[in-house]
Amino acid sequence: MSEKPVNPVIEESWKEVLADEFSAPYFQQLKAFLVEEKKKFTVYPPGPLIFSAFNHTPFNKVKVVILGQDPYHGPGQAHGLCFSVNRGVVKPPSLINIFKEIESDLGLLPPAHGNLEKWAHQGVLLLNATLTVRANQAGSHQNKGWERFTDAAIKALSEKRSGLVFLLWGNYAGAKQILIDTTRHHVLKAPHPSPLSASRGFFGCHHFSKTNDLLATQGVTPIDWQLDN
Repeated sequence: MSEKPVNPVIEESWKEVLADEFSAPYFQQLKAFLVEEKKKFTVYPPGPLIFSAFNHTPFNKVKVVILGQDPYHGPGQAHGLCFSVNRGVVKPPSLINIFKEIESDLGLLPPAHGNLEKWAHQGVLLLNATLTVRANQAGSHQNKGWERFTDAAIKALSEKRSGLVFLLWGNYAGAKQILIDTTRHHVLKAPHPSPLSASRGFFGCHHFSKTNDLLATQGVTPIDWQLDN
């Protein structure tokens, strides 16, 4: 297969911050695992998009962090940003619920598509804990090394930045709070936006207005959560 496993370019500021991870033995093992996976299976997202979250949102531009777990595992869905799908792809249920909460919270009508790149370009790091997945097999690339890599990214933000807003939805994301210095940053937690749990407190969490209030009190430009159609 001509596509290289995990050598897509990562944005320079992140490349510098995460240099030790790229040279660590576990990351070499992760790359070897992906080489073998791609010989036998389809892997999402496509190689050049694996580091999209970092490439759209440079280290020093991050204002908000939204943590997901796994890339979507259906054809054409995953493009490297958590909860986001390419234009023309049916919006997944969790994303539909995110848009419902934004409408309730801010009065913004849901867009016709589910591409969240506009948020990323404003400083919303849309980071999955695991950056790849085998087609049609959720969780298939968990515990292969990606979590160590993305944990390092969260720790770097916690240690080197201040005043960020971390949105932790669901138990998996909530467990990442241990990586965040809550004396330097703001953490907002809620149930996951999945249809299985959204009604238990994701709806009505007001995280989007709360995030903008927290940014504004620091003199930081709030996020425009409205997506264009």
